[in-house]
Amino acid sequence: MSQDEMLTTGEVAKILRVNVKTVRNWCASGELVAIDIGNEYRISRSNLNKFIEKRETDKRKKRE
Repeated sequence: MSQDEMLTTGEVAKILRVNVKTVRNWCASGELVAIDIGNEYRISRSNLNKFIEKRETDKRKKRE
């Protein structure tokens, strides 16, 4: 496994401009892949990027 920047839920929340609880819920549900360390999650930058890509919408596809 290559070295990847690990982010806290607070850092991810700031990046995505959402509440920290929302990020924690995504992690708990498995929607956002994270490492569970004690009472906190750590999210790799690559997993965050994959999560963002999965949630992207393409309005052209919706018209079909």
